[in-house]
Amino acid sequence: MSGSNNAAARVRGLGSAKAGTHVWWTQRLTAAALVLLVAWFAVSLILNAQGNHAQVRAWIASPVSMVMLILTVLTGLWHAVLGLVEVIEDYVHAEGTKLGLIVAIKFFAALLAVASVVAVFRIAFGG
Repeated sequence: MSGSNNAAARVRGLGSAKAGTHVWWTQRLTAAALVLLVAWFAVSLILNAQGNHAQVRAWIASPVSMVMLILTVLTGLWHAVLGLVEVIEDYVHAEGTKLGLIVAIKFFAALLAVASVVAVFRIAFGG
């Protein structure tokens, strides 16, 4: 990093052990949460494998399942965004392209998050 970029990073609070540490911890926490959430989801799929459409819909409509499904999707998207942004910051060097890609990824993730929550609600409430 050049001297001027280094100074700018320090002014924005992105110097040693600032934002990088936060992102690193957030990635680890979302990964740990995903281990538990995906394990719950896999077990739930196995337990509901023989269920018919109405039974699976009732399972999704239960408050605990609905919250867990939404948490799984949102945590997965958050973890993916953190990882993709990290890759872009490390390997894309043109500032305009970097910014455009990061904005696009975050926008697409937000769109997927809203669509996923709407899908869970529509399945659960028969809309």
